Amino acid sequence: MSIKVNNITKLYGKQKALDNISFEIKPGEVVGLLGPNGAGKSTLMKIISCFIPPSSGDVSVFGLDILEQSIEVRKKLGYLPENNPLYLDMYVKEYLEFIAGIHKLGDKTKERIDLMIAITGLGDEYKKKIGSLSKGYRQRVGLAQAMIHDPEVLILDEPTSGLDPNQIVEIRNLIRTIGKEKTVMLSTHIMQEVEAICQRAIIINKGSIVADAATDQLSARFFNRSIVTVEFDKTFNIELLKAIEGVQKLTKIKENTWEIECSSQKDLRQDIFNFAVKNQLSVLTIHKEEEKLEKVFHELTKK
Repeated sequence: MSIKVNNITKLYGKQKALDNISFEIKPGEVVGLLGPNGAGKSTLMKIISCFIPPSSGDVSVFGLDILEQSIEVRKKLGYLPENNPLYLDMYVKEYLEFIAGIHKLGDKTKERIDLMIAITGLGDEYKKKIGSLSKGYRQRVGLAQAMIHDPEVLILDEPTSGLDPNQIVEIRNLIRTIGKEKTVMLSTHIMQEVEAICQRAIIINKGSIVADAATDQLSARFFNRSIVTVEFDKTFNIELLKAIEGVQKLTKIKENTWEIECSSQKDLRQDIFNFAVKNQLSVLTIHKEEEKLEKVFHELTKK
């Protein structure tokens, strides 16, 4: 496993930031760590990245213990913290040379810097001081420093926080490209980010894992229902529509338009068409809605 977290608990005084958390991440997975503010996401990432120790439990990265073999673990990890601490008075290339020196890249320094500048799109910016860059380009510098030593695992804490829509798209595309070759774990509270980038989502609430599944399976796993919206051409006896097997709830959207909540994941659209034919109705529009990850997140973290 790339990352193995086993019964991790973290206490800050009497406050329990993490409560007996366990999960595994396989090589090559892109995993989104979701949760409301204060859920414990950053604490968990700091523990995995060897910045703080757990109060109990253990974590390993490619079989290396974060407490007993922290230097070896750090060699395999690239970490971009939420606040992206950079030396603003340094030039971009100068900063990357400094980071390369910390990792003792030696003869590989120039090759790795040139590659990071190309991968992160810093070609027009690397001669500038970091303090003069936009936040989007500073995030790129942060990603470059996290990847410069060619780690096998990337830990990214809120990588698109504070960026404008264009910058968000650019950083997402970059992370998606990186994820083709590396294990990536990123934290966010933006549902669209997880749907756009991640294969799997782990949802944390109040220090505990409340869901862990592939992003396209979360809805089916936690909502045993489906919703169909249908518009008919004229009025009819609504009791007849209620009588269709599997119809659980009807909500009138507007004249002759109904939202039909079905009691299972079964697709009732064919049954609705048959009902319309039998009752001499025309179906003007019909649409089966999927429960969005945002709805799953809300349901699991609202308490």
